[in-house]
Amino acid sequence: MIALARKTLIYEWRRFLPVLLAVCFSGVLLMVQAALVLGIFGTAALYVKASSADLWVGFPGTQSVNFGRKIDADVEMRLRMDPAVLQVEPYQWVDGDWSSGKTEAGSVSIYLSGISVQPDAMMFSKVLPDRLRQLLREPGAVIVDSADLETLGLTGKGGRAWINTHPVQVVAVASGLRGLGGVNVLASLDTARQIAGADAEGGSTYYLARLETPAQIPAVRDRLNAQAGQAGPMEAWGAGEFASRSQRYWLLDTGAGMAVLFMAVIVCLVGAVITNQSFAAVVAGSAREYATLNALGASRGALARVVVEQSCLVGGLGMLLAALVSGALLLLAGAYRVPVAMTPWAALGCVVLVALMALLSSVMAVRGLLRTDPALLLR
Repeated sequence: MIALARKTLIYEWRRFLPVLLAVCFSGVLLMVQAALVLGIFGTAALYVKASSADLWVGFPGTQSVNFGRKIDADVEMRLRMDPAVLQVEPYQWVDGDWSSGKTEAGSVSIYLSGISVQPDAMMFSKVLPDRLRQLLREPGAVIVDSADLETLGLTGKGGRAWINTHPVQVVAVASGLRGLGGVNVLASLDTARQIAGADAEGGSTYYLARLETPAQIPAVRDRLNAQAGQAGPMEAWGAGEFASRSQRYWLLDTGAGMAVLFMAVIVCLVGAVITNQSFAAVVAGSAREYATLNALGASRGALARVVVEQSCLVGGLGMLLAALVSGALLLLAGAYRVPVAMTPWAALGCVVLVALMALLSSVMAVRGLLRTDPALLLR
């Protein structure tokens, strides 16, 4: 029956083309939706993923990076005393208002990150080259993402602005700094603390640590958390744990995240309906052929297997086409700075969902045919 299913697809490809396109459409919808979800909410953990620290230490119960609160400077000394810690680095978070002096731009809410300017600094080490980091040594120097220039009322590097009434100058423009919910601006620790004022005295928002080996993360984290309170309120997280924590908060604990998940469910339903109707139309169009085979001795179970085999072949070809189209769309989105991301697990999940939709659609389409009297179809 596999040969019959394959030959039918080859010789009657025009009849199966709408099904192929329906499967492709469903696959593209799912993959693009998944890429948008991963990209948009992945930026919530940009600060962690773009850094090379193994351990993050912040205020207890912090749900997301942007909700950090000041912790005492004694925490830094406690980290440096741990035998497994090789390097410690403070990170200052400042909520600010950006004004470029242009009336039409107005005031823009920004997230100012005060980072170390040392060559081996961990914060944003994966997206900020050392040559740009050194430019932040100048007082009042800041770096912004090229995609945020228009939002900030800038035309490029060299522009001047004010953050919380403090004058700053854009010394460089980078990429890969766009975050969720606000514009990211980078500055040195000294500049950020000067802008923060009294809020930054006697501590930092976070302390980052690099360990001898990543395998020590659970042990060091548990050791620090067991001693929490000796150096003031604090809680330690592994970098991956803190990134996932931030993403889960924005995805599951906010209205925006639930709205996106609801849209993903709608996409699945739309794809299932389109695929089901396409298969039903193909099976209905081949009703007389199946009735003839049934009259010639082919069992209804064998005919059902033909339809299922055809759905598997069409589903595979449709997903291959969907992968090509989705890849092109994601490349186009990346070129226009749309936050998209894709992981092997997410891609595999999309493939499984589309395959299940194609299989269930074929089963539902053939049920009506198998319940029909062949004599009626041969009239």
